[in-house]
Amino acid sequence: MYQYTDQHYEAVDFSDRDLRDGELLRCIFERCTFTNASMEEMTSTGCRFIECNFHGAMLNASIHTESAFLNCNFVDANLFVSKFNNCKMTGSDFSKAQMDGITLLRGDWSYTNLRYTKLNKQDLREIRFLEADLFGANLEKADLRNSDLTRANLAQTKLNGTDLRGAIMDGVNWKSLDVKGARMDTAQAVGFLRSFGAKVD
Repeated sequence: MYQYTDQHYEAVDFSDRDLRDGELLRCIFERCTFTNASMEEMTSTGCRFIECNFHGAMLNASIHTESAFLNCNFVDANLFVSKFNNCKMTGSDFSKAQMDGITLLRGDWSYTNLRYTKLNKQDLREIRFLEADLFGANLEKADLRNSDLTRANLAQTKLNGTDLRGAIMDGVNWKSLDVKGARMDTAQAVGFLRSFGAKVD
């Protein structure tokens, strides 16, 4: 068990390190590399990770509270049952990441690459997904109420049983969506119909 508080690291290589069960408080990591690092059950609170590489990192059961991961690489990372509470994840890439059982509580996931991610049955209320790439993602039975999906890419996204009520859908390409079984509010239904040329009074 280790604890780092108010530390600042720049371009440090933590690849293949054993960083399990640790606690990071208000630390800053800029352009650091965590490739294949063992970070299971570690926690971060109020930290900032800027342009860091977590390719193949093991982050199972890690907990992050009000931390920022800006333009980070999580390709092939294992985030099984990890938890992100009110974190800022803008611009990060989650290609091929293992995200089963993940918990996302509020936060900003704008401009993230979440293609083909499995987020079905997740509580995603009030999360900001501005221009996020959710192409082919599984959002079946997810709760997206009051989230911000402005200009998000939802093409081929699975939305059966998804609750979209109150979500901001400005700039979304309705024609690319399969909304069968999704729950929508009146404004969303009108936007959907208008995208197909219907005149709604």
